[in-house]
Amino acid sequence: MKVTLSALDTHESSFTPLVVIELAQDVKEETKEWLKNRIIGRKKDGGAQLLFRPLLNKYEKETLENQNLYLVGASRIRLLLGAEAVGLVKECSDNTMRAFMYGTRHNFKGFDDGNDDFLTMAERQFIIKHELESLRARDEKMIPGYPQAKLYPGKSLLRRLLTSGIVIQVFPLHDNEALKKLEDTWYTRFTLKYQPIDSIRGYFGETIALYFGFLEYFTFALIPVAVLGLPYYLFVWENYDKYVVFASFNLIWSTVILEVWKRGCASMTYRWGTLVMKRQFEEPRPGYHGVLGINSVTGREEPLYPSYKRQLRIYLVSLPFVCLCLYSSLFVMMIYFDMEAWALDLHENSRSDWTSILLYVPSIIYAIVIEIMNRLYRYAAEFLTSWENHRLESAYQNHLILKVLVFNFLNCFASLFYIAFVLRDMKLLRQSLATLLITSQIFNQIVESLLPYWLQKKQHVKVKKKVQALKADIDATLYEQVVLEKEMGTYLPASRYMLEEWGAFGSPARRIQILATVASLWTEAWRGF
Repeated sequence: MKVTLSALDTHESSFTPLVVIELAQDVKEETKEWLKNRIIGRKKDGGAQLLFRPLLNKYEKETLENQNLYLVGASRIRLLLGAEAVGLVKECSDNTMRAFMYGTRHNFKGFDDGNDDFLTMAERQFIIKHELESLRARDEKMIPGYPQAKLYPGKSLLRRLLTSGIVIQVFPLHDNEALKKLEDTWYTRFTLKYQPIDSIRGYFGETIALYFGFLEYFTFALIPVAVLGLPYYLFVWENYDKYVVFASFNLIWSTVILEVWKRGCASMTYRWGTLVMKRQFEEPRPGYHGVLGINSVTGREEPLYPSYKRQLRIYLVSLPFVCLCLYSSLFVMMIYFDMEAWALDLHENSRSDWTSILLYVPSIIYAIVIEIMNRLYRYAAEFLTSWENHRLESAYQNHLILKVLVFNFLNCFASLFYIAFVLRDMKLLRQSLATLLITSQIFNQIVESLLPYWLQKKQHVKVKKKVQALKADIDATLYEQVVLEKEMGTYLPASRYMLEEWGAFGSPARRIQILATVASLWTEAWRGF
């Protein structure tokens, strides 16, 4: 019997929650009811046809400071139909990779009517996320209860709710049992073995798995060049031709490891189905807005936005802003060289121990300033790229990466190129390279690992006390989990790993970078839990 979306029930009271929506504390009841109806409403009526319920009932909300937290899930059949809609690719019984279709579901490996593990956790949450982001305004002129939150046909509802402050955040919910199994096989046991990349992919998704796969591969790729560069670091070579030989080897090494990584990456993505996933009719990204119309290529109803307006925004606003940021980075670099000259003059005049230590201070300060500037620029680049209103997620990511790539490269390495090719000071180059890399690693570990860990522990204690003081008969475990996870930050490693290889330039940096990447493998894995 053929199953259609119109036949699905969206009023199940008990289901496995996959995603959590947090609303603001003062959201009006009519807004909540409207949002609920759009989420559980049928697809033909503009809804998402998902399962939806509040985390707490009315009495429990009064007991627990009126937490506006809502759970979203989907029935098994709804997830399978969603997998077909988003074009997930699965392995068939004949070992070929094909786009999943519900009508031929029994032809796919691992599928069974009683098996709930056919779709991975990441795939299920991706389907829910896609359906929520696909909710768009139809005839509504505003969000009910908020006349200032204007809507027009084709506008993304989730984006408008987020920008209006009605929805605080939407985040996936962990499966503690599956997470514990992954934790035991991944980073809690210090054994010399490969990471469980396929298991990481199944739980966190392809992007995170590729990130850790790259870190693992890059760590091993650094070993031969670090060993070869050891004599250059231990001995002073008068013949600089030998540095040319080592530089030539680095050039060949960089080319080879990238080509080998491409093959390994293609193998993994083919096995996971993302290499052959349908892209010809890629859905518009949720932040894309325009007048609702019919796409002349796909024949689907979607927002339409003139490309010339996007080009004007890119060349008249984004490009000048990026150039201004690059100039600011160079200006900060010249201040750094003035500090270096001041510290060197002070050391030459006094020749004391404390002035010897002072020689490293400008590089340390500059490294911290670089990290701060990178983070501030990242926020600005994300805002500008979103404002440019790109239709596809791939186009959005490409423009964002280009902006970040250009600025980060200049901001991180302009000083090293200046020392190497203008000042031609090998001693200062070695000192600056080592200081910048070590300071950057320490700063990142503190900001991205130690500080979040301390804040999370502090929040955990607070939530524990609140749950223990409850008199309401609620699912305290689920409530505690949701409240803890809503305080966690968003994990975005994909935008960072492009800089992992850059940080390894120079013979002394290879050995430092091996230690840094090993530390990153463990701390980044730990952050996922």
